[in-house]
Amino acid sequence: MEATPTLEQIQDFKGKYPKQLWYLFMVEMWERFCFYGMRGVLTYFMVDQLFLKEDAANLQYGAIQAFVYAFTFIGGIFADKILGFSKSLYFGAAVMVLGNLLIAFSPQGFFYYGIAFSIIGTGFFKPNVSSMVGELYHENDARRDAGYGLFYAGINVGGLLGGALCIYLGKYYSWTWCFLAAAIVMLIGLVTFALTKKYLGPIGQSPLRDLTRNARRVRELAVYFLSILSIPLIFIMVRNTDYTDYFMYSMAVIAMLYFLYELYALKDSGMQKKLVAAFVFIFFYFVFNAIFEQSGGSLSLFAKDNLSYDLLGFYMDPNVINNSSNSFFVIVFSPLVGLLWLWMARKRMEPNTIIKFGIGFILLSASFYLFYYTRFFANAKGIASLNVFTFAYLVTTLGELCLGPIGMSAITKLAPKRLFGMMMGLWFLASAFGQFAAGKLGAEISRSNTGTSLYSKLISYTEGYYQLAIYALIAGIVLIMLMPLVKKLMQGVK
Repeated sequence: MEATPTLEQIQDFKGKYPKQLWYLFMVEMWERFCFYGMRGVLTYFMVDQLFLKEDAANLQYGAIQAFVYAFTFIGGIFADKILGFSKSLYFGAAVMVLGNLLIAFSPQGFFYYGIAFSIIGTGFFKPNVSSMVGELYHENDARRDAGYGLFYAGINVGGLLGGALCIYLGKYYSWTWCFLAAAIVMLIGLVTFALTKKYLGPIGQSPLRDLTRNARRVRELAVYFLSILSIPLIFIMVRNTDYTDYFMYSMAVIAMLYFLYELYALKDSGMQKKLVAAFVFIFFYFVFNAIFEQSGGSLSLFAKDNLSYDLLGFYMDPNVINNSSNSFFVIVFSPLVGLLWLWMARKRMEPNTIIKFGIGFILLSASFYLFYYTRFFANAKGIASLNVFTFAYLVTTLGELCLGPIGMSAITKLAPKRLFGMMMGLWFLASAFGQFAAGKLGAEISRSNTGTSLYSKLISYTEGYYQLAIYALIAGIVLIMLMPLVKKLMQGVK
């Protein structure tokens, strides 16, 4: 039997990537199938099967997604302090499987109950694989960015398959099959982790190894019990989005106070500056997601009614394209963008992390201008070009690739090891607030449609995308202007 590797053996790997990276992205790939499959059907299902109005569906979509990402912050803290990444992942995956099985049993009747389970499960699962990827590398290993780029591309295979298959099964076969598929692939992810965990050595183990087994077990069981106990509360808050508002605003205050506490506790001015720099990236990631995450909300509803089924001469369902094109383009272009950064680094031309973030926002702005521009390729009934819509997603993806994997890598470089889980949790919490804001923005776009025709919907939705393009452009310019200050705070971290 192959011996369990030490951390030093794992980090002293040869070549571009450690073999453990392949195991972790296989695990995350199946979780992404489940997550993107669910995300892609939420607003469509709520409008088509639960008969919600489009603005209400956008608000509930934002609430569900906000809770998913907010609980990654909580899950990250519990993983850091009590469970460790490995047990947190096992627990999260099992609860996600249960949630999807509940909805599969009765899609209309148990939808919100299953969603509540899935929120808890994703919160415990999501931040931990990314954190374990960070531990595969020495602190100053230059291969880390390329590793996160590959990880980012690999997990999007799951996003591509899940985004396409779940909406297809729901629309054309059965919503039970849609949610059952998500449960099955999550179970595959859980089994994959169980079979490959031994190759991770000490990575992901409990932070309470110094305690007795019984003392450790009491703390772990308390986490599991309190998590399950919170499910009815989540159910109530998701059903009534007013409660979501109160929860998110409270969470913002708690997260900021906790961050400031850990910042003060460091007592090292150099590390404190690095954490502040990390927080700047986290804040702009929130702004990015508030715009980018229209994909699961207003853009899903736009694809439902206002797009043709013709993509370059092929018959394609617009919702399948909306759900999967981003992941497809990530898979195709992520390795190329990673190689571009490596080539520019060799030529000493590579832009720093701040500039990459700024470029990401400018590309995001361009993509939403293209979503707006679909109105000029529409017929009199308000049916627009799927080709222009898909091209807009290509530009969106290029913007995301300048920001998403680079940001995750920057957080792991800037944060001390003992705060990895918290900082990754804050990264996902920024996404939670981005999703929350995206739901609000999507609801406003839906409400702006005062007409009853598909053409009036086309005009109101595309006008909303034009406004979002302006917001993204302003954010990108501001970030680039902040470059000298943020660069000082980063203390030489590239």
